[in-house]
Amino acid sequence: MLEAIERTAPVALYRLRESENVCAVIASTPETRRITNDPFVVGVDYTNALRDACAVTLKVLRQNNVLDVAEQRACVFNILRGGLNFGLREALHQAFGWNTHASAFVSAQRARQSDSPEDWYITEHDYKKIYLPPQTDLFFGDVVATGTSLHYGLSQIVEQVRNARGSIRSITFFTIGGACSEAIVADIAEQCRSLSPDFRGALVVYFEGRFGVATPETNLRIKLTGTDLLRRECLLAPEFFDSQYQDPAYPLERCTIYDAGSRAFWLPEYLEDVREYWAACAELAEQGTIFEDLCRERMPDLDPERFGRVDLRELCERQLRKVEAILSDTSR
Repeated sequence: MLEAIERTAPVALYRLRESENVCAVIASTPETRRITNDPFVVGVDYTNALRDACAVTLKVLRQNNVLDVAEQRACVFNILRGGLNFGLREALHQAFGWNTHASAFVSAQRARQSDSPEDWYITEHDYKKIYLPPQTDLFFGDVVATGTSLHYGLSQIVEQVRNARGSIRSITFFTIGGACSEAIVADIAEQCRSLSPDFRGALVVYFEGRFGVATPETNLRIKLTGTDLLRRECLLAPEFFDSQYQDPAYPLERCTIYDAGSRAFWLPEYLEDVREYWAACAELAEQGTIFEDLCRERMPDLDPERFGRVDLRELCERQLRKVEAILSDTSR
């Protein structure tokens, strides 16, 4: 059940839960609805939109007394490379005019276990540059499906605090992701409370919803397990739910974000992922699948009749043309 905190433009804000250590909210903005609905918002346009969404959400959180932070305590923690997408260093400047807040960095690239494909481990973790104020208000963002990179990155922060005898005062985490975000942040928050008597708690901000994550048991014909963030088995902001009716492609997308890193920094890889999905949907259409059936499969709570008549084959061709148009631009 969502409790409305703020529903005026440009941010709708809903409270999900609150405990001693973690407060979880859903924020809906025009920018994040564009990102999570339209996979062709890419490159700098994509990262700028996500930064702007973070900035306006930060401002509204503070106005509603959900956020209690200060510039001299602030540190933006970047889990490379996905965390860079959120642009939180610049977002804090946009929201509050801050200029001297700190930044820290750690690399964390996950990969599937070869002998157990549903299990993940960290492969690239060589780079680390962590400096924290004596009392730290920690800000960070990441796209979360399994939470492997998130857990690793936060464990590095806890280790740094423990070794330096420092103090974490608060945690603010922005995500496009699934429910494991809360569980991981709650675990780290408990450790921070034991290390820091002045710990005030953690805030998890889900953009547009707490999405489902594809598993081997998920009843979908096309999916990437442990990766895809789904519009089913989820909890969505009403604004995001209503926005699905703006374009019949929106509720069919395989993932609400696809690969966040390549979407920003290496488009050929990202666009190939999107193209493969819509080519697979085109094959389903050739085999007799209709739009209404695929819509009910991918987003069961939606009413496909509201779209009117939609030819799935034509929709797939339209999406594939968009892929080719962007690829053509990038190859010039």
